[in-house]
Amino acid sequence: MRTSPFDDEDGRFFVVVNDEGQHALWPATLTTIPDGWTVAYGEETRQACLDYVNEHWTDLRPRSVREQLDRQAAGR
Repeated sequence: MRTSPFDDEDGRFFVVVNDEGQHALWPATLTTIPDGWTVAYGEETRQACLDYVNEHWTDLRPRSVREQLDRQAAGR
């Protein structure tokens, strides 16, 4: 049975980020990063990438939602 490269515990990964600030792990074996995403970290171990995500993506709301709520809170 083949496993997905996204689930490879021993694989090498990149952390990719989209315009909304959302993070994802991308297997290094898949050489093309999807449109709309940029590499923020890696190539590194899966655990190192997960550690990076946990440290840098502390607010899981999309950027547009955060900005809208900030404007509402400021009364704009």
